[in-house]
Amino acid sequence: MGFSKEEISKTRKLWSSLLRGIKTIFVLFTMFLSFLLVSAPIFLAVADALLPSALLHRFSSPANLSSHLTNYDFRHSLIDIPLISIIRSAVILCVYGLCDGPKLSRGPYLTITMICSVSSLVYVSLKAAFVFGEPAIGDGGGNYFRAAEVALFLCSSVLAIGHIIVAYRTSCRERKKLLVFKIDIEAVSACKNVYPRYQKILQQERLK
Repeated sequence: MGFSKEEISKTRKLWSSLLRGIKTIFVLFTMFLSFLLVSAPIFLAVADALLPSALLHRFSSPANLSSHLTNYDFRHSLIDIPLISIIRSAVILCVYGLCDGPKLSRGPYLTITMICSVSSLVYVSLKAAFVFGEPAIGDGGGNYFRAAEVALFLCSSVLAIGHIIVAYRTSCRERKKLLVFKIDIEAVSACKNVYPRYQKILQQERLK
C-alpha cells in the first residue's frame, strides 16, 4: 500500500523541521563554545577565586578557619592556599581588563600571568612538602582530611596551570587577529596607491 501525497508532504515537512532544529542547535552550541573560549580568562579567574575557598570551607568549620588566621603556621595552616588563588585571579583579571589587542598578543598579560602562576605553583609546592610531611591533623582527622588537603592543593595547582594555558591561547588568538588586520590594512593601502595611478592613466588615454 503506497503513501498518499499528503502523507509524503507531511513527512517532508517533518524532516525539514527536524533538520532546521538540528542546525539551530548546532549553531547555538557553536556560539556558546565560542563565547566560552573568548571569555575563558574571566571564567577561569572566577573559578580560581571561588573553588579553593569552597573546598577549604567544605572540610573546615568557621571556628577552625578563624584559628588558622589568628594562629597561622606555614606547616599546618591551609588558609593561605585560597588567599593565594584569590590574589592571583584578581591580578590576572585586572591585567586582562586593562590590556587591549596588542598587549594581549605579546606583553603584560602573558608575562604577568606566567609570573603569578609560576610563583604560586612554587609556593604551593613548597607548602605541600611541609604539609604532607607532617601527620594529618584536622577536624575529621584521618583519610578524609588528608584527601581534602590533596584536593585543595591539586585544585590550586591545576588552576594555576590553566591560567598559563588560557593566557598562551589568548595571546596566539590575538596575534592571529593582528596579523589578519595588518594584511587588510596593507591591502587597503595598496589599493589606495594603485587607484590614483589608474585614474591618471585613464585620463591620459581619454585626452589622446
